[in-house]
Amino acid sequence: MPNVKSCGVIVFKRHPLSFLLMRHKTRWDLPKGHVDPGETDIECALRELVEETGITAEDIELDEHFCFEHHYQVHDRRYPEQTSDKTLLIFLGWLLHDVEIIPTEHPGYEWFAWNPPHEIQTATIDPLLAEVAGYLNQRT
Repeated sequence: MPNVKSCGVIVFKRHPLSFLLMRHKTRWDLPKGHVDPGETDIECALRELVEETGITAEDIELDEHFCFEHHYQVHDRRYPEQTSDKTLLIFLGWLLHDVEIIPTEHPGYEWFAWNPPHEIQTATIDPLLAEVAGYLNQRT
């Protein structure tokens, strides 16, 4: 069974405390994508962030102590005849200043107020937000 990996960033604003999600055709999603050959996980996450939102590495501060890891099975377009094991890595980024969001691969975006627990998408988003909540609670 092939293994695939995607990486992305969940971006937070401090004032007001909120996080960015991208509008997919049928659900909310994160700016993320597949790791290219020779690319590190963080390089992939930052490349996908700028490609899908216009937010650059200089616009955010990555939290070096947080990385959400999620495993599940998918039908990857590169291996259409079989199921693939997928690893998703999401890094936590804090927006340093206001930026214009330029969605290129999604029909839109929204800043969601931070008010856990969240019920947005049970497969990936909700577990990620629960882990972020636990992490932030440990830091205070």
